[in-house]
Amino acid sequence: MKLNPFESFLKNISETPLLAIDKKIHLSSYVPINISNTNKDLLSFDVSSSNDWENYIEAFLKKENKHVAYGGYLEKRNLYDRSAYFKNLSEEDKRNIHLGIDLWCKEKTKVLAVLKGKVHSFNFNKNHGDYGPTIILEHKIADYNFYTLYGHLSENSIQNLKVGDKFNEGEVIAELGNATVNGDYAPHLHFQIIKNLQGNKGDYPGVSSSKDLDFYKENCPNPNLLLKIKD
Repeated sequence: MKLNPFESFLKNISETPLLAIDKKIHLSSYVPINISNTNKDLLSFDVSSSNDWENYIEAFLKKENKHVAYGGYLEKRNLYDRSAYFKNLSEEDKRNIHLGIDLWCKEKTKVLAVLKGKVHSFNFNKNHGDYGPTIILEHKIADYNFYTLYGHLSENSIQNLKVGDKFNEGEVIAELGNATVNGDYAPHLHFQIIKNLQGNKGDYPGVSSSKDLDFYKENCPNPNLLLKIKD
C-alpha cells in the first residue's frame, strides 16, 4: 500500500525499531495476538472480566513462550461492548475499531518515549473501559509537529509529571498500571500516533466508528511505522 507523505516521514525517522517498552525485553520475545471479533477463543471466557482477560493473555504468552503480545491497529473488537462508555451508541456510531497498537505484558513494565519530545498533556481518564492514566508527548521533527499517546499507565506515572517536561528517545516516562486504574483491562500499553489532537488534552479517541474511520486512519497512522515490529 502506498504511503502518504506523513506516513513516509514516520517510516523514515529511523531505520531500526523504536521501542515503547522496557529495552530489556528483546523484540524476539514479542508475538502477534488477534483479539478481534474473529477470534473464537474469546468466546471461551468472560470478556467483561479483566481477571479473565489477564489469565487469557498470560496463558497465550506461556503457550508461545514469549513476553509481549502485540497488535490491534485497525482491529475491529467486540470487547468494548462491556463498557457503557462505548456501548450505549447506535450501531453506526459505535466505536470499536482500534487506532493504536497494544503491547500486552506485565504490570509495572517500563514505558519509554518512542521519540524525543515534551509532555503536551496528561490525565487520569477514569471511565470504565477508558485509558486510565494517560500521557501525550509532543514531537517536532523536520517540518512535522505531531503527538504520541501512551495509555493504561500506573497512577504513579502522572503524579509528579508537568506539562513541558522533556524526554529523550528511549527514556523511561511511565510504567504500566493494573486493572484497578487502567480502565479495567489486563496490563498493557496502548500506543498511538496522532497528527492533529483537535484541541484534546490528556485524551484522544483510541477507537473509531466505521463511519469516521477514513478520518482517523489519516490522523492516526499505523504506530508500527515507528515500532517496526515484525511478525
